Amino acid sequence: MSDAAQPTAAEVRAAAEAVKTALDRHLAAVERRSGEDDPAVFEAFNQLAAAAEAYDELLYDRYDEVTPFEIPGSEELPPYAGPEEPNAVSVLIRRDYSVAEPQRLLAQAERIEAAEYDAAGGLAENAAGTVPGALGVLFGEFEPDEIASRHKEFGLEEGDSTLWVTAADESPEAGEWLEAPFDHVDPQRVVCRFDVSAVFDDDVSDEGDEDDDLEFVEDEAEDGDLEPLDAEK
Repeated sequence: MSDAAQPTAAEVRAAAEAVKTALDRHLAAVERRSGEDDPAVFEAFNQLAAAAEAYDELLYDRYDEVTPFEIPGSEELPPYAGPEEPNAVSVLIRRDYSVAEPQRLLAQAERIEAAEYDAAGGLAENAAGTVPGALGVLFGEFEPDEIASRHKEFGLEEGDSTLWVTAADESPEAGEWLEAPFDHVDPQRVVCRFDVSAVFDDDVSDEGDEDDDLEFVEDEAEDGDLEPLDAEK
C-alpha cells in the first residue's frame, strides 16, 4: 500500500479504542446472559469480531504488524430475509473426524459384525476388514450423535463441525434433495448457524475438560458450499 493510502496513526488508535469498547460490551452481555443461546451475546460477539478485524487491518496497513487474535465467522453476512413464519425448516449438519486409530476402528467394526452374525444366525458380510468398510458398518449401526459422543472409543478424532437451520415456505417432495443435500442454500434464509472449531482452543491445554475446550459461534451463513460427512450432526 502506498504512503498516501495508508491509514493515519489516529485512525489506528481509534480502531484500538473501538476494540476496547466492544470488549466491554461483550463482557457485559455475557454477564447478563439469559441462557446458552442469548442473542445479545451473539450480537456482542459479532460486534467484537468486526471491531477486531478492522483494527487488525489498519494496524497492518499502517505498521506492517498483526494481532494474535483469530475470530472465525467474523465476515459481514447477509441479514435474514426468509419467511416471517416458516412452514418448514431444514437442518444442515456436517461433522469432520480424523481416523486416529485405524486398528481400534477396525476392531469395533468387527465386533459389530460378530454381533450381527450371532443375531442373524448366518455369516455377515465381511465389510469390517477395511477402513471405508468399517466406517460404513459404524455409521450404519449407530446414530451420528452417539458416534460424536463416543468417537474416541471408535478410534476417531473430532474435527470442525457446523449446523445450519434454514427456513422454507414448504417441505420439499420426498426424495427431492437426497442427491445433493447441501446445494442451493439461500444464505438469506439461514435462521441460525452454530460452529465448533479447533481454532477456538488452540491455546487450551490438552489436560482440560473436553467440553470446556469448545466455544460456540452463531452467525448467518455466507454460502452453501457444504460437503456433508453425514446427514446428522
